[in-house]
Amino acid sequence: MISSIRGDVLHVGTDHAVVEVSGFGLHVSATPRTLGELHRGTEARLHTSFVPRQDDAPLLFGFCELSERIIFTTLVSISGIGPRMALAVLAVHTPHEVHQAIAESDTAAFTRVPGIGKKTAQRILLELAGKLVIDEPASPAAAAPAEPEVAVQVREALVSLGWTEKDARTGVEKLLAAQPDLVEADVSTVLRQALRSLGGAR
Repeated sequence: MISSIRGDVLHVGTDHAVVEVSGFGLHVSATPRTLGELHRGTEARLHTSFVPRQDDAPLLFGFCELSERIIFTTLVSISGIGPRMALAVLAVHTPHEVHQAIAESDTAAFTRVPGIGKKTAQRILLELAGKLVIDEPASPAAAAPAEPEVAVQVREALVSLGWTEKDARTGVEKLLAAQPDLVEADVSTVLRQALRSLGGAR
């Protein structure tokens, strides 16, 4: 799996960018939000999702935010939802809006995406509610503390290894709560501990 890329932006189009990595120009499909963050001649670092296809060339999708990639990969795991439709959802809605739609069971939010009807929207809500962590509205007076960087990286690694975002987040939170010293440890150490913990829970 190609989980991220970093390189110089050679071209920014209406639905893709070309990023040079180790001398190769990679065609990366992306949302308008991500493309708006890219500028020719600058360096880009993108979270990516590699989608193989049996009858055509594989596709590479890139996202400036990890939350976008998580939603994208979860959407394409749903029967009948292809990468183009998943990308369309993220073109219409921000990750926060997707989470809000799930929390409120808002079918209409997904039917606003071109190509998605009511039945498909209902299936998306059902599938995403079981696989994504639903954002809780934060109180302005008491914002939640920032997640440690090591926790973010370990959670991303677990998702790339097949755990759902919900299980990965819960597993990492429990691990760091039980062993707070791990916040200062390197990513590989924390990942090994998390794999042992989650492996025993399966």
